[in-house]
Amino acid sequence: DNPDYDRFLFDYYQITGTLPQTTTAMPLKNLALTKRVLELFERYRCVTNRFSVLSTEQLNQIHSTFSPEDLMGVELVLQGKDMPSSKAFAGRARNEKLSVAKNGDATPLSKSDHTTIACVSGFLVNMPRRRVQLVTPVPASRRWPLGYRILDERFFETPDEFQDEVQSMIDEHMHDSPPSNRPFRFRGDLQYEAKRHHFLLRSRHWEYQVPDNAASISVGDLIAGGQCTASEIVARVVTDGASAIGVADELDQLHTKGLLEEDLDERFAWRGGEGAI
Repeated sequence: DNPDYDRFLFDYYQITGTLPQTTTAMPLKNLALTKRVLELFERYRCVTNRFSVLSTEQLNQIHSTFSPEDLMGVELVLQGKDMPSSKAFAGRARNEKLSVAKNGDATPLSKSDHTTIACVSGFLVNMPRRRVQLVTPVPASRRWPLGYRILDERFFETPDEFQDEVQSMIDEHMHDSPPSNRPFRFRGDLQYEAKRHHFLLRSRHWEYQVPDNAASISVGDLIAGGQCTASEIVARVVTDGASAIGVADELDQLHTKGLLEEDLDERFAWRGGEGAI
């Protein structure tokens, strides 16, 4: 929506040597701006851009406005009725479906595997409000109705303050290893099953097999219990004769693979009624 958006893209290219992907559901709203963005792709040939197409009428308008050559660098994401993909069950779409269901419509809320429109793990910057948030995609829920989890947010007035706040969030949240004093738990969407020398973690689409034979005490059972910190797990297993380095490495591997619950901060979670945005 920013009329100088293409200038931002050009500055980004000058600094990084690449262009970020642009996705819009309103390519015809400011046609001159859209064409300038497409010209940048034509010039530098980086990642393709995307148009979210919400209706057949809009699709026809896009093809009437842009030539096949114009659209060589554009992926058309078809999301209207009778189109191959559907809107993610998040944000306003989620709110509307929940409202319909609340009024007595027996139609299932969602048949789609698309549970979020968020596609960034990183910093979400709102320049008018001078706010920067550290976010990561999650399935939309009452807790996170927009489809992304907010790890932290800060406000700034100057470029130096912006840089300081971003660096502070990196230092506080982007850990190479799991914090030793935080409760150690598996992600809430994972189903735990103990085996003889390993354990299984099952998600909606994947199964992870993790070795668990460092000691007679099961590391998997301790984590599944959700009451111990990393330091306490290492202390209990080492008492049983296991190597502290081996157990710490096992915990680091679980952290690196993203199998541990990190959503323990209540500060930014939605606390209103179901479906509100």
